[in-house]
Amino acid sequence: MRSSTALRLLRNHSRGSHAVYRDRRKPFLFRNGYCTACEPATAVPEKWRAATATTYLPTPVADHRQLALEQELFITSKYSPGSPLFLPKGAKLFNKLTNFLRAQYANFGFEEVITPTIYKKSLWEKSGHWENYAEDMYAVTGRGASGEKEGRQVGEDEEYGLKPMNCPGHCLIFASKKRSYRDLPIRYADFSPLHRNEVHGALSGLTRVRRFHQDDGHIFCRPSQIQEEISRTLEFVKLAYKTFGLGPYRLALSTRPVDHFIGTVEEWDNAEAALRKSLVASGQRWTVNDGDGAFYGPKIDVILRDSDGKEHQTATIQLDFQLPKRFELEYQAPAPEIESRGLTTTDPSLLEVEGPVTPVLIHRAVLGSVERIMALLIEHYNGHWPFWLNPRQVLIATVNDSQPVVEFAERCQKIIMGMSRQLRSPKKATPPYQSISVELDTSPRFLTKKISDAKRKRYAVIAVVGNQDAAANRMIVDFTGFPDFEINVGKHLALRHSAVASKEIKSTAESANERESTEQTPFLSAKDLKSLPVSPKILASCLADFQSSYV
Repeated sequence: MRSSTALRLLRNHSRGSHAVYRDRRKPFLFRNGYCTACEPATAVPEKWRAATATTYLPTPVADHRQLALEQELFITSKYSPGSPLFLPKGAKLFNKLTNFLRAQYANFGFEEVITPTIYKKSLWEKSGHWENYAEDMYAVTGRGASGEKEGRQVGEDEEYGLKPMNCPGHCLIFASKKRSYRDLPIRYADFSPLHRNEVHGALSGLTRVRRFHQDDGHIFCRPSQIQEEISRTLEFVKLAYKTFGLGPYRLALSTRPVDHFIGTVEEWDNAEAALRKSLVASGQRWTVNDGDGAFYGPKIDVILRDSDGKEHQTATIQLDFQLPKRFELEYQAPAPEIESRGLTTTDPSLLEVEGPVTPVLIHRAVLGSVERIMALLIEHYNGHWPFWLNPRQVLIATVNDSQPVVEFAERCQKIIMGMSRQLRSPKKATPPYQSISVELDTSPRFLTKKISDAKRKRYAVIAVVGNQDAAANRMIVDFTGFPDFEINVGKHLALRHSAVASKEIKSTAESANERESTEQTPFLSAKDLKSLPVSPKILASCLADFQSSYV
């Protein structure tokens, strides 16, 4: 098949299903923290059924479980209920989310740590989890341990527990050395897997699971640093939610319970005052939930609004006075009594005295469960992903399976992915940054079938190469699967110049000034972007720009 035929096929098979999705269905539907897309369908009253069947066809709510099967993201197994098995495309999406957060950690002062999955029962007793959370934990028995909970000897033969959260491990790291007030704040981040023994009947896809990962973070700070740390965390939330397309959302302050709280009233008043100042400084809308704070400290809840206008709680930023005391955490500071109240002094006599102070612990998870956020994003985008999140970014389809064409396609793949060396004997290690995902379809099928499959799977970019393309060092590229492709792709200067050059109407008196060149070169139309001749190097450069432009 000649390249002209490839051009014609790309024009004829750029179907609407591959165009940008402008009417996303039911984004962020969740009640009580869980996705309502997984709830049973509401029964239709008998008197409405006939009219519904003939005059009204409701749009079904997107279900991430079905979409995940179509997009080959994850599966589940009866051998490990509530523990998703991520397929290669799902693993790509998972890593894109976590790598995005990791890239922000340096700017927000977090250092990533890795902590154990199981701890002895005695640790969970110290943290209070064994007393208050044991029913939701998995007990683990090892060599020499019978699994009995009563009368166990504290030692190597005692019972273990799978961790449901990371905070006790982070407390162990903080307590591993002496700390000074100059060291604080200390911010730890952790993506270690967590396990919670959820009721079997409540398990649902990625929204309610037994094994999951949090973008977990814990900040150990001085009482005087609470306001600044909360403000920085709110900035982190705002940045992340804007980038992922989550929102709109508001903030809610939950204050001291009437009964059953620990710590002094003065500590609570100071903490709540710091949270209020941070909320005011954020410039965002917020409300107060009187008496709804946790027993160990006040908190800020992030409340998302769904497409129906309903509000649901997602992330939480919590102050904790209890866990640092249980683990006897401390740092050395001058004027310890004043320091513990979050105040400062210039009195030399008070500053001469240095002593231990208990730090304040701030729990924060910007997105919460990575699995649950994946479920919400799967339903929100319904397969029409932003380019940087798309697990299917580029597909290169060959017109035939001849050796020259296949070799050229493989070379294009390496160029776009940033791999200049042969895969069999690399001279240098691959850089650790996120590269463009490029797949090949060199099967001996008709090109129409290859393009049809690629559009059904919603690849953002589809490139076709044939014999004439290999000789001309070009690819025939369809950008219509790119979100808002006429806006995002059609104005890219390098692609516009490439289009002008391919039409052989480029002016011989080309201006060296980029502004003049931009004004003279027209934006690309939808027709142009269905079958645009582009060299692999120019395509690689453009896609790298699109990859980094999401921030």
